[in-house]
Amino acid sequence: MLRHEFQPGRLIAGLFLALAGLVYAGDAGGLWDTRWFVIIPMVMGGLGIAGATATVAHSRRAARGPRAGRGSPAGSPDDPGAR
Repeated sequence: MLRHEFQPGRLIAGLFLALAGLVYAGDAGGLWDTRWFVIIPMVMGGLGIAGATATVAHSRRAARGPRAGRGSPAGSPDDPGAR
């Protein structure tokens, strides 16, 4: 059972940021020489792709409608536990 819903935009953002960290770690370890301006397009491109992915995933999730078992958010007037 999933404890939260899958968010592909956050996954992609994390992968690109981890890739940027790996590039800098390779530079610090002496495996290769990375210019400072290489990371900016990598991170910004990854964040752009992650944003587009999150938008598509959100629109698909909204078009599908509410899933069974989700119920209303806590604290809303429709929540039976709020009374």
